[in-house]
Amino acid sequence: MEHSPVLLKECIQALDIKPDGIYVDGTLGRAGHTAEIAKRLRKGIVVAIDRDSEAIEEAEKRLGEYGSRVRLIHGNFKDISAIMDAQGIAGADGMLFDLGASSPQLDDSKRGFSYMHDATLDMRMDRRDSLTAYDIVNSWSEEMLRTILYKYGEEKHAGLIARAIGKKRGAAPIKTTHELSSVIISAMPAAARREPQHPAKRTFQALRLAVNDELGAISEMLENAPDKLNAGGRLCVISFHSLEDRLVKNAFSVRAAGCVCPKDFPVCACGVKPTLKLISKKPITPEPGEIEKNPRARSAKLRVAERI
Repeated sequence: MEHSPVLLKECIQALDIKPDGIYVDGTLGRAGHTAEIAKRLRKGIVVAIDRDSEAIEEAEKRLGEYGSRVRLIHGNFKDISAIMDAQGIAGADGMLFDLGASSPQLDDSKRGFSYMHDATLDMRMDRRDSLTAYDIVNSWSEEMLRTILYKYGEEKHAGLIARAIGKKRGAAPIKTTHELSSVIISAMPAAARREPQHPAKRTFQALRLAVNDELGAISEMLENAPDKLNAGGRLCVISFHSLEDRLVKNAFSVRAAGCVCPKDFPVCACGVKPTLKLISKKPITPEPGEIEKNPRARSAKLRVAERI
């Protein structure tokens, strides 16, 4: 099946690409967004970053026709400032970040991201990292497991699942995605097992976020990316669940507000000026036609801000 980049038309429109501009795609993935940016460049460049070396290797083949207009970087978007400095780029005219796991990672049965395929518990976006889902499931305390399942997965049965994992691994390590999924299902109340979404979905999300420190990386990116934009440059961020979207919304709001004085101050005493202007006060969501073609786009939300 041909891959369709999420909110592609909306992202390209929001970036307002200049042929000689400098752009950053912080989440290369299958290179769909990167290719559309590169098509619109003449003397400009797009720096495309991904934590997954396999994404870089595939993009080298797919994007070869664009030559020097594309620079591929194996790295973490949380290091956006250091990456741009290393490339000799003082500022970008636009940045795009498509958060979460990419479709190739979810679809690759060997990577251990999905409860739909049986595989070793891994979930690393960057295989250079040492921490895996196996490590968390089998060595973190039940209390730590309960905390991440509740915090990152918004799993209301986190305590039951953590205790079930603790009991199961006490007899033998939990090695695969299907083993873990079975433990989760066995721990759930009957009513929860009858819900439309798979009982393991929230737990697997929580583990993936913990393994890759995704929320920490997003927070760091949101702190640094606006300062690496040229005046008038656009920052576009696509999120897929409430935890991500909340981080983006709050970071944009703080930058757009500027002043950090207490609300009861009659006049501003801090002198902090706004550095972003909100282009979309409400998130941009996919059209029904896109959702029909790509069900994974259903929960996508795009927020756009402009550097002042």
